[in-house]
Amino acid sequence: MLIKKIVTKNPVHVEVPGNREKALEIMRKQKISGLPVVKEGTKKLVGILTRSDLIENPDEEQIALVMSRNVVTAELEEHVSDVAKKMLDNNIRRIPVVKDGDLVGVVTSFDLVASAISEMDINDPVEDYMIESVPTTWEQSPLNVAFEVMRFFNLKCVVALNNDAKMSGILTETDFINESEVVSEMSVHNSSVGTEGDKWSWDSTSVLYVEKNHLKFSDKVVRDVSTQNISTANTKTKVSDCAKKMRVDNIDQIPVTGIEGELVGLIRTNDLINSLVK
Repeated sequence: MLIKKIVTKNPVHVEVPGNREKALEIMRKQKISGLPVVKEGTKKLVGILTRSDLIENPDEEQIALVMSRNVVTAELEEHVSDVAKKMLDNNIRRIPVVKDGDLVGVVTSFDLVASAISEMDINDPVEDYMIESVPTTWEQSPLNVAFEVMRFFNLKCVVALNNDAKMSGILTETDFINESEVVSEMSVHNSSVGTEGDKWSWDSTSVLYVEKNHLKFSDKVVRDVSTQNISTANTKTKVSDCAKKMRVDNIDQIPVTGIEGELVGLIRTNDLINSLVK
């Protein structure tokens, strides 16, 4: 299958110059996690911007200072397996599709899963592709604590556990973004400086004021925000069946359970597309 069969044509994008608030507004409205960036007034691709870029750089307002400039691209006549390999080799989830340097589309790992793998007959069990290190947090944890857990694992979701250590919900990066705002905070740093060797010298104090932006979360706890009707797969679920579930539920990751329903792993779209290049 060629990617021209599954590519999203005329994709939503942002222009440079531009600012983070506009980009974030588009992401929230369109419910997407990344945007191609083009030069103002043209279709010339100059970068790509993700939610993670905005989260990791709260002090930067200009898109040009946050976006990735070395963009991995594809063309309409490329095979899905070749595009899947590009995603895996570069650890990315979306690839802009270009023609003569102009943006004509976007293909994501979800597109590959929903439109390609779900239509195939791949009988491998998901346990062959899942990751076993899954970020979890107590369902009564503050959002800022859960967010730091997710960041520590460098993933896009965190699983909530109840008092019995059973799964009770799941939060994604989108959920955290929707419950946060960028705020500015001033911090004061003092340092005393004296004259070495002169016991009678006066100590002088140097004061440094540092203004820094950071994400501030609402006062809600994990359970207030998490999706509690969780789609799950078990270790023996077939890859294509898991892909169908992702397509129907429009999700990028599914917790994987063991024989007794215990959490044993997480399967993501990028994990499933490994089945295309093995």
